[in-house]
Amino acid sequence: MKKILTVVIAAMLVFALSGCESNIENVVVADEGPQVSKPLSIVTSLYPQYDFARSIVGDKADVILILPPGVESHSFEPTPQDMVTLQNADLFLYTGKEMEPWAYKLTESIDAKIVDLSSGITLMDLEEHEDEHEDEGEEEEHEELVDPHFWTDPNLAIVMVENILESLKEVDVDNAAYYEANANTLKQALLDLDVEISETLSKTTSKTILSGGHFAFGYFVERYGLEHMSPYEGFSPDAEPTPKKIAALIETINETDAKAIFYEELIDPKVSRVIAEETGIEMLLLHGAHNVTKEEFESGKSYITFMKENLERLKIGLGYDE
Repeated sequence: MKKILTVVIAAMLVFALSGCESNIENVVVADEGPQVSKPLSIVTSLYPQYDFARSIVGDKADVILILPPGVESHSFEPTPQDMVTLQNADLFLYTGKEMEPWAYKLTESIDAKIVDLSSGITLMDLEEHEDEHEDEGEEEEHEELVDPHFWTDPNLAIVMVENILESLKEVDVDNAAYYEANANTLKQALLDLDVEISETLSKTTSKTILSGGHFAFGYFVERYGLEHMSPYEGFSPDAEPTPKKIAALIETINETDAKAIFYEELIDPKVSRVIAEETGIEMLLLHGAHNVTKEEFESGKSYITFMKENLERLKIGLGYDE
């Protein structure tokens, strides 16, 4: 009996000790310190602010471009999954209600800090257009619109960078100095780009950009003293130019020493193709950087790279005299 009692007591001691060891292990795990918080999440609507934001935040935040590569920006509508992404974001950067009315509608329905990057920028009014209907002998007036493509002017891109920086400093105070240093580097690169564009275009023989697409470079031509011609009105991807305006552009090409007709990214350049075939001039891409192809996205091409490539094509199309 005594032997049995000894075995029972020993067993109880083993059980008690194992329980203590288990509790000690639990305490050690709980005392490892606070869990690492998830990185700052930034969602952007167009490629320019995606590129600027990733340059500023470096490895301090995750930057998401909500536009899938290859999707034309003017016709974009967010999916339910996109809405989840936006709802989980800390910061949402969009161009403005004129460029992205879908984004403006969400400003009261998501919890992220929302930043309109057109803040501080005076949007350029489009001239009031009138179409003459020859068959009906009447005129149709179009409501006044504004051009939302302000990022095509590197100087206004700097304003975008400043808006992004201020919003980042508000949501992530600890890394404010890091963001400011990166933003200053980016702003200097944009200033250098502005000088390069200005010096190059001052040496072109032509000052008129001929476009067969929806011309998104209004701020660009205004900044650098250029002009442009396009058969399109407005920026809707569904808009169609009139045969009369296409004929007028062809006539201008035939009467001048035009070198090229420019077309826009991510849209079938059918009008530019027709004009090129009719006149024999070259077709050249003028990339507005609204969005990019899958290959361009994966290669990490920057806004500055796109603009420098545009400048090389403009040298061809406008006739560059060194």
